[in-house]
Amino acid sequence: MNKKLTLLFLPALLMGNTISFSEALNKTIANNKSLKAKKLSIEESKLDMKTAKGYNYGTLTFNENIARSNNALNVFGMKLMSREATFSDFGFNEFDTTNPNLLTTKPEDLNNPEARTNYETKLTYTLPIFTGFKLSTAKDMSELQVKANIAKYKFDEKEMGLEVLKAYNGAVAAKHFILATKKAKKATKSFVYFASEMLNEGYVTSLDVKQAKVYDMKINSQLLESQNKYSLAIAYLQFLTSDDAITDVKDFASIAITDETLISKNSYINRDDYKWMQNNTKTMQKKIDFEKSASYPMIGSHLEYGFNDDQLNNIDKDKDYYVAAIGIEYKIFDGFKTSSNIQKAKIQYAKTKYYLNYMKDGIKLQIKKASLTLQTKKSVLQEKLKAKNLADEVLVQSKEMYENQLIKMSDLLMQQAQTQKARAELIMAKYEKTIAAAKLKLALGYALN
Repeated sequence: MNKKLTLLFLPALLMGNTISFSEALNKTIANNKSLKAKKLSIEESKLDMKTAKGYNYGTLTFNENIARSNNALNVFGMKLMSREATFSDFGFNEFDTTNPNLLTTKPEDLNNPEARTNYETKLTYTLPIFTGFKLSTAKDMSELQVKANIAKYKFDEKEMGLEVLKAYNGAVAAKHFILATKKAKKATKSFVYFASEMLNEGYVTSLDVKQAKVYDMKINSQLLESQNKYSLAIAYLQFLTSDDAITDVKDFASIAITDETLISKNSYINRDDYKWMQNNTKTMQKKIDFEKSASYPMIGSHLEYGFNDDQLNNIDKDKDYYVAAIGIEYKIFDGFKTSSNIQKAKIQYAKTKYYLNYMKDGIKLQIKKASLTLQTKKSVLQEKLKAKNLADEVLVQSKEMYENQLIKMSDLLMQQAQTQKARAELIMAKYEKTIAAAKLKLALGYALN
């Protein structure tokens, strides 16, 4: 029974390691470590945005301050803060109205008090009321950077799709090379056999057999190279997907371009890298307002509530206090630092705008180049297919001519080489056509999945 179950599920287990392009792409997006690291940049920018927004809520601080001193001013101040000061602390016990030197008397209790420990427990809340729009501008800038990082990640994710396609179709191409080389091996093996038979019949010399064997050995090395290329392509695909279980691929992945006539002069608006640059440009524009905030007055509030006593357990409503304050700060002159920073921000914004327009022109060129390349690759593929079919026909005819002793073995082997070359070029034409289609799709701002 167990053997039957094993045989039943064996094909499914074997097929489990064969992957399609869409599966490879989804695995890469989900598992690729490079993409995961880049995605964390979005979380970083979100935390920066949270920090920028947090300044609007102010800061609540708890303090516990412990101080001990025998300094007369400090001791007297501590007693005042805890509301324990008495007339005796002023030295009134030495106040003798009959003493003619009363005014020159130095009160012992006032000048040389006993050391005292003060425990101050307080909550402090500081809140910016007006910062010259600095906080609101910083919030806007952080929000723009979140959008920029999201756009950048989407762009990187789509670009990774091209790497997956190259690896996947590279493995498919290598697989086709192996099949083509095996087909060539079968042909050259038949050449060796037929040449040997004709040698036995005395129709050819041993040179024909040797030439066929040499070419057959050459095919062996080509087969090894093709197998190595396939293994390397699979290894790279495993690396991208973070899946070492992949052992095989299906056929060439085709990339559909629905309608190339949709390409317009505004096609760049779909590009995530353009959106990334747009948000960076807007951020630099906001930076001008950020620097201008130093020209406005700053208004802040300070609230404080606490207790003072000479004991740690000092929570006593009779010894509490509060402070409520509002402060205004206005810089009249700062050595032209603010004006210089504003001008610098304007220059940075202008530079970024130039880069944005440069990118726009570059994307238009990239789309045009990708479109022309795809058209060329389509035409090349058609020609390579015709050449391969014709080469197959010529090879069949050449074999018949050799069997009838109309051509030499070297001529037959030369035609075999031409046929192999035509097959290899057809495989590469298929590969290059899919890559060209993918590059155009990416240039237009679309994902490959």
